[in-house]
This record gives sequence, structure tokens and C-alpha cells, in this order.
Amino acid sequence: MRGKFTDFLVNMPLKIGLISDSHSYLDHTTCAHLLEVDEIWHAGDIGESTILDMLPKGKPLRAVFGNIDDQGIQDQFPEWQEFELEGVKIAITHIGGTPPRYAKGVKERLLSLQSQLFVCGHSHICRVEFDRELHCLYMNPGAVGQHGFHQMRTLLLFDLDAGKITNLRVVELGKRGKMNP
Repeated sequence: MRGKFTDFLVNMPLKIGLISDSHSYLDHTTCAHLLEVDEIWHAGDIGESTILDMLPKGKPLRAVFGNIDDQGIQDQFPEWQEFELEGVKIAITHIGGTPPRYAKGVKERLLSLQSQLFVCGHSHICRVEFDRELHCLYMNPGAVGQHGFHQMRTLLLFDLDAGKITNLRVVELGKRGKMNP
């Protein structure tokens, strides 16, 4: 069946839930926000693989391993994810640094890929910044887990729509150390 309704569905933006640094902790509050997305991205330091079973079912997961992840996680996910989605060239790794002080080799890789969106974790600090030199949006969602020095647990929600990143929101999940059911 073709018509206005099906045309509308084809042009819907893709909703992304971006998390990082769960360090073997995932709560109901985090999962509730991820119920609303089309894809879940995890920027590393997953921790126990059982965390992946807690994520909402039926949603594609794009993830990378982080420096605390064991061999089982490393066998399941790469160190880098590079892909194009909804017209946006995306690169994800765990340890990426921050603009303009990227980790060794990251800047060169982003330039060669012509990435428009670079996602990393590791710092536990939520930060979104446009790098004018690379013409690339940098995103670090902070940490959803309890381990680390961060004060507030955070994640990012955004849409990919016809080559654009839109509707970006920072979600505060509660203070680190405060356990949610």
C-alpha cells in the first residue's frame, strides 16, 4: 500500500539513545529512556555482559569495547565502529580524547573518514561540541554507571534525519552513588 501514511513513515527521523561507561550498572531509569529510541549506541566500558541483556529488546545495538571490558566483550564488539546512517558519517570508539586534544591517531582517522559525528566515552563527562577544524560534531554521553568520579549520570538522545543531527537532549539520570531500582 502506497500513500501519504507510508510516505510519512519512510521520512521519520531515526531516534538514537547514546550511553557509555555503564561499568556493569544499568538501572530502570536508563532503560526507560531507551525504550523510546530506534537504536542504542554504547561507547564502551560495558562491564559485565549481562548488562546487554537488560537493554530494551528488539532494538539494534551498536557498541564498542572499552578499556575495562573483558575478552568476551572484546570478541563481541570492535574497538571502532564506522558507518553511515541516515546520511551521516559516524565514528565511535571508547577512548577518543576531546577537541582539540584527541587521543593518538583519532584526529587523523576522523579526517580520513570525513566523519560528521564522532562519539566516544571514557571521560565520564557529558560533552557535545562542534569541532570547526574537522567539521565534525563531538559527542560524549558521560556515564550511566556508578563507577567513576562523575557527579551526575547522563545519556544523550538525538535524531538522525536526512543528513542532520537534530533534537539533541541531555538526560540526567540521577547523582552517582544514588541507586535507582
